[in-house]
Amino acid sequence: MSKYIIFLFIYIIFIVSCSKDKSKVDQVFLEQDIEAEMIVAYKEGMKELEEGDALYASRKFDEAEILFPQSIWATKASLMSAYALYSQNYYDDAIFNLERHIKNYPKDKDLVYAHYLIAICYFEQLYDEKKDLKPLVKAREKFEYILKKYPNTDYAIDAKWKMGLIVDQMAAKEMYVGRYYMKMEKWIAAINRFKFVVKYYDTTVYIEEALHRLVEIYYKIGLVEDAQKVAATLGYNYGSGEWYKNSYRIFNKSYKTAKITKKKKDSFIRKKFKKLFE
Repeated sequence: MSKYIIFLFIYIIFIVSCSKDKSKVDQVFLEQDIEAEMIVAYKEGMKELEEGDALYASRKFDEAEILFPQSIWATKASLMSAYALYSQNYYDDAIFNLERHIKNYPKDKDLVYAHYLIAICYFEQLYDEKKDLKPLVKAREKFEYILKKYPNTDYAIDAKWKMGLIVDQMAAKEMYVGRYYMKMEKWIAAINRFKFVVKYYDTTVYIEEALHRLVEIYYKIGLVEDAQKVAATLGYNYGSGEWYKNSYRIFNKSYKTAKITKKKKDSFIRKKFKKLFE
């Protein structure tokens, strides 16, 4: 009787063990099937992206990520979903996906790319000084983060270059508003704008015009000595420039305030992104 019990016990253990092994095997096959589906979805996303259907491509990349989130392909799919949206100028949606990527995959080796693409999404939204500067401010903040966090990368090099463009655009905005105030004869408001450019954007191409506009306004409102001081500063630093010549002519009795005209500016040339996954 005892032998029978022992045999029965061993048999039960064997059955349970076989059942567990079968479950493990089934799980392996299931994961392989899911991974295969995920790769198919990823490839479909790449195909649609190449054909120009960014929205559908993004959805396929999202599908690939959801199917097998623990796979290395999931992080790639997450980034590609955001890139697909960016490629067709769906900036807000791309930023949302990129911020989600940074939160969900904090150890991703390509995390700097996600930060960079967020900056670019903001950067490319501003192409006219008449527009709101908020996107440009956010782009500047993100570029500064890249320079601090990833200083020895190609992204940092490009971020530093684009920071210079951002400063120029911010100065352009101040100049635009200053010219508007001049046109409306709101002299104090205009003076404050041009002074701001002189103080904070003195390395930009707008410094000469800002100084000239100050000379122009000071002379117009009767502050001749202040106009002469600013003109002297302009002449000392930029004596060979056209803006100094304009300022010099102001002190002729026949001078009239020049009409402010809007100069057309070339928009930024968009640079193509390197392929993230070669």
